[in-house]
Amino acid sequence: MEIKANLKNLRMSPRKVRLITGLIKGMDAAEAKMQLRFLNKKASDPVAKLLDSAIANAKNNFNIEKDNLYIASIAVNPGSVLKRWTPRAFGRTSPIMKRTSHIALVLKEKEPTAKRAASKHGKVKDGMMGASAGPGLKKEETDEGFLAPQKPSLVEEKREKRPYESSTISKKRFFSRQTFGNIMKKNFRRKTV
Repeated sequence: MEIKANLKNLRMSPRKVRLITGLIKGMDAAEAKMQLRFLNKKASDPVAKLLDSAIANAKNNFNIEKDNLYIASIAVNPGSVLKRWTPRAFGRTSPIMKRTSHIALVLKEKEPTAKRAASKHGKVKDGMMGASAGPGLKKEETDEGFLAPQKPSLVEEKREKRPYESSTISKKRFFSRQTFGNIMKKNFRRKTV
């Protein structure tokens, strides 16, 4: 099971963020969290927050424990660049590129869980599909009481008989200019007369 979390438009250079993400790639989630806590880099705080978000996604959406997760991949891609200018000598300016980063984090399970509980969004209420189905819903039952699969209606393909055979030579003969005669010359005149 892959659990994904994204952080977009982080106002730090991707080159500086990759120093942090290279250290924690492949680590357990708890171990990576401790590593980020004691790193002396500015980028460690947003990456730690992203890791917490991914762990929360795993717990709330898939009922996966924090101890069963590891960082499968973490990618730092460049985002949009804010272009600014600084004054220089002789009335000139030099560009300043304020770079941003997009971070994509993927967590995976160490040992796949045997049976996962359904997420909040995956649950179906009994009243929706029960006996009190609305007038728009059709329920066909067989003798055993199971739902019978509906047979798709077969659409008959009616092919028009072609005025020419399927070979390319007969097509060229049928669509040639001699067949249309002067009609083609009148409609497709290249220059005005």
